[in-house]
Amino acid sequence: MVIMKFNHLVKFSNSLKVSILIALSTTCYATINPFISQAFPIYAQQAYDSPREATGRIVCANCHLAQKPVEIETPQAVLPNTVFEAIVKIPYNSQSQQILSSGTKGSLNVGAVIILPKGFKLAPNNMISEETKTKIKGVYIQPYSTQKDNILVVGPIPGDSNKEIIFPILSPDPAKDKNSYFLKYPVFIGGNRGRGQVYPTGEKTNNNLVASTATGIITNIQALAEGGFEITIARSNQTIISEFIPKGLELRIKVGDHIVTDQALTQDPNVGGFGQSETEIVLQSPKRITGMIAFFIAVTVSQIFFVLKKKQWEKVQAAEINF
Repeated sequence: MVIMKFNHLVKFSNSLKVSILIALSTTCYATINPFISQAFPIYAQQAYDSPREATGRIVCANCHLAQKPVEIETPQAVLPNTVFEAIVKIPYNSQSQQILSSGTKGSLNVGAVIILPKGFKLAPNNMISEETKTKIKGVYIQPYSTQKDNILVVGPIPGDSNKEIIFPILSPDPAKDKNSYFLKYPVFIGGNRGRGQVYPTGEKTNNNLVASTATGIITNIQALAEGGFEITIARSNQTIISEFIPKGLELRIKVGDHIVTDQALTQDPNVGGFGQSETEIVLQSPKRITGMIAFFIAVTVSQIFFVLKKKQWEKVQAAEINF
């Protein structure tokens, strides 16, 4: 009986050790790689079934509040079952630096989403040319979900070397895919540079300016040892309040300034933003192109024979007149 109890205790102890080790491993991994759970497009993929709302707005705009330009280049028309490049351009000043979550300055990262017509998808590796493989080296492109392989996302990736993101796309073949047709289709894209201002939980990031919560006079500004500032504000009713400024933000006020509620205490640190655009692409039938070429040839030949016949008729008329 004692031996059985001892065996149960040993098994429980081993199970407890395994559980503790698993918990510690998970905690360490999350600490070392926090960006895995906080990076675009993970937020959007977890929170939204589709990245494009019914209003046409792409959901990245919910967190990246500043509006910035973005461009897309695609062929005007593509043939079925062919690979083509869709290029998303995300321009910004290379000298710009953003405030990271730690409060230090760093380079901007970029991300993009492209919403293709149904049937279009990421080209398989064996169909991508070596030239295109060289262009997209180090850029990991993935489908938005297993159900939506026509929506592709990428990021965050370093912005310095990826202001143009190339998506190798495979067009559908209506002969094999009965849900695809030879039509003109819209293509929607979104691109962001830099960190957002709001987490999907609704909390603000440190990539925002800080505004005053009270009206009064600034009596003291103290630099904190861990970074940032503590600002003391004396209100008209003689009460004292303190405002804490996170590390990395630059002040735009000084001691003695009279401030009002919601007045900015810091410079706006956001140098990034989000933009979206759209274009159109035609899935062209090879038979239509062949027919169009044949029509042009027929018209050209007909015009040539018409001119020759006209010249012949003019010669006949001239001969009759001379006769």
